[in-house]
Amino acid sequence: MPRLALYTLAVCVLAIAAAVVSFARGSWLGVVWILIAGISSNMAWYYLRKARAERGSSTGAAG
Repeated sequence: MPRLALYTLAVCVLAIAAAVVSFARGSWLGVVWILIAGISSNMAWYYLRKARAERGSSTGAAG
């Protein structure tokens, strides 16, 4: 798994935890944390698909 994908996945998990804590305390700031979690989730998927595509193109060129 690419390093950037792991970092963005960690940010996503932490943002979800922050949103839960924020909503549990009655703050609407959790909405911002949900948005950050969504962005970081999309970034993680992007980096995973990019790594798979690069791995597939490198094995296709060699074979």
